[in-house]
Parts: sequence; structure tokens; C-alpha cells
Amino acid sequence: MSVTTAPSDELRADALARGYFGIDVPFMRHIGLEPVRLAPGLARTRLPLRPELVNSRGHGHGGAMMSALDFTLSAAARSHDPLGLGVITIEMNTHFLATATTDLLIEAHILRSGARTVFCEGDVTDAAGNVVCTARAVFKLVTLR
Repeated sequence: MSVTTAPSDELRADALARGYFGIDVPFMRHIGLEPVRLAPGLARTRLPLRPELVNSRGHGHGGAMMSALDFTLSAAARSHDPLGLGVITIEMNTHFLATATTDLLIEAHILRSGARTVFCEGDVTDAAGNVVCTARAVFKLVTLR
């Protein structure tokens, strides 16, 4: 499947059934990130705020949020062929806007996509819908087949 070919609904369902949108990511399992939705140009995950994921003040740890964002942004980048593409993070900028004290929803989408480079942005929101963290990233697409 080429980079520009959209997968069938069956392929997307297969990717959702395979752990983290078609791949195994032990670290995401470790932090408890849950895949929620994958659609063309969009990925959504959920991060339950467990005691192991807080900082010294009891707020969501920035590193945990950055890890969840990196994965979710990368999932959006490869969403048009989740079983045939991998990605390499080239750059990621993160901005922390508020403290996180509840479970978190991470949503990412593609801003612009080229033949081998994809630009994405995403937000982390708390249970009340407040944006607590935002990021933009650039990914290099890598064919897995």
C-alpha cells in the first residue's frame, strides 16, 4: 500500500484491534495510554491519571503528557496507512498551559502532509474540557512493508 492510499474500513478496524493502532508500544502500555479513535488525519487517546504519573506536587507529570502526545501525534501522522507506515519524530514542541489533575484526553490531527513528512498538532484536555497542554510535531514517514 502506498503512502497516499487510504485503507479500507476493515484495515482500520484491524489496526484498532492490534494494540496501539496497529503496533505494539510497551512504554504506552506502561503509562496506561488507551487508544480511543483512529480516523484519516486524526487520532485520539486517553491517559488515566494514575498516582505513578504525577509530579512532586500531585499534578500530571509533563513527561507523561509529552509521551502521550508524541504517540498520539504520530498515530495521526500514519493514520492513512496504520499497518503499513511507521514514523520517526523529527521535532516536537510542547506548551504546558495548566495543571492536570484528572484523566486526560489527547487528540491530534494532521496540519499538512507531504510524501514523506507530516506536520501535526494536538491537545491534552482534562475531564472538564480545559486544554492543559498543546504540541506540534513533525514526523518522517517510514514504510514498514
